[in-house]
Amino acid sequence: MTKVVVAGAAGGIGQPLSLLLKLSPYVTELALYDVVNTPGVAADLSHISTAAAVTGHLPKKSAADEPTSEDGLKEAFTGAGLVIVPAGVPRKPGMTRDDLFNVNAGIVRTIADGVARHAPTAFLLIISNPVNSTVPVAVEVLRQYGVFDARRVFGVTTLDVVRAATFTSTVLSRAGEATRPDDVAVPVVGGHSGETIVPLLSQATVRGARVSGAGAKALAPGTPELAALVKRIQFGGDEVVQAKNGGGSATLSMAYAGYKFAEAVLRAAAVPQTASADAPITAETYVYIGPGSQVAGAAEVRAALSSGETSLDYFSVPVALGPAGASHVLDPALLTRVSDYERGLLQVAAKGLAANIRKGLEFAAKNPVNFSKL
Repeated sequence: MTKVVVAGAAGGIGQPLSLLLKLSPYVTELALYDVVNTPGVAADLSHISTAAAVTGHLPKKSAADEPTSEDGLKEAFTGAGLVIVPAGVPRKPGMTRDDLFNVNAGIVRTIADGVARHAPTAFLLIISNPVNSTVPVAVEVLRQYGVFDARRVFGVTTLDVVRAATFTSTVLSRAGEATRPDDVAVPVVGGHSGETIVPLLSQATVRGARVSGAGAKALAPGTPELAALVKRIQFGGDEVVQAKNGGGSATLSMAYAGYKFAEAVLRAAAVPQTASADAPITAETYVYIGPGSQVAGAAEVRAALSSGETSLDYFSVPVALGPAGASHVLDPALLTRVSDYERGLLQVAAKGLAANIRKGLEFAAKNPVNFSKL
């Protein structure tokens, strides 16, 4: 039973995510933090007849009417076991991708700073885009405080996994292999944007068994169905933006995906160590796999990805979750069994990821923690 903080709780993802977390049996206290409207959201959710107590927190104002780094944030974060971060701004007309990154990276930096000071042992789940870059920003903040643990910091890539299952189910059904989306499992590795998302459809399963028959033919390398499916998984967010006529992005499905991953982390933390080892709770997530990572098997994944030009310190991969977080990579040899087509996708993803990670690290280096102001 855990205190959970939603940082960015008043936004398009934060509100439905908070609603779902209010329903969780693993949450005893739900602290909602944002720059506006959290008292109202908290009051609304508090009327729901589930056990979790709900509180709303705002950054309090100084005499100069500027947010301080303490007060409301400290109240929200103190004692938290899990902090999930959907905070950030969507891309607006006239805003470049660099503009978007700088705003959201600054928000993630502030939240990571709050976690480091007020909840240093909490699980930190980052939804704020671009995840490939914002996770390294958060890690560098935690590292400066000396509280970084690779097992406890996650980039939430679950929406890619959810989309892969849903879209693959559609393809299989069209091929005559009727399946429910929740019966389909597709490992999705890499990152969380465009071509950095790599669905390993060669290893897709339906109810635990490898896809066979007409379904396997539809997913065979070289078929137009496979190429179209991969592209749809990689760029599924564009469908939502277009369907909303540019008036929004994937908020409800992202809230569901964020809840699904948070629930897995909370459930794994609640079970005894022996039980989690016997029947691990698993999930794909973007984690630190660089030197010194406490996630067992991370070094093998990094070695499998390394080339003369590229060496990655972050990657989304299936992990086993336990009381301490991501205990180990579920299958360190996973990337050695991919198809030639998927190997090509991984090479493209690695180049994009390397640039994204570098961007996050450069931001962190230019904006170090100013301990003199603490």
